[in-house]
Amino acid sequence: MDNDRVRGTAKQIKGSVKEAIGKITGNRKLEAEGAAEQQLDKHQAASADNSSERDMLQN
Repeated sequence: MDNDRVRGTAKQIKGSVKEAIGKITGNRKLEAEGAAEQQLDKHQAASADNSSERDMLQN
């Protein structure tokens, strides 16, 4: 597993936790930050997947 994918997944989990805490506490700012982090980190993980596939095809 590549480091970018691991980092992306970890940040995605962090975003999920932030969003959940924001919902529970009624903190809309925290909820929105968590949701935004999840989206950014999904893209990072997807980008890592694409580069891994590209590397495999080139070898």
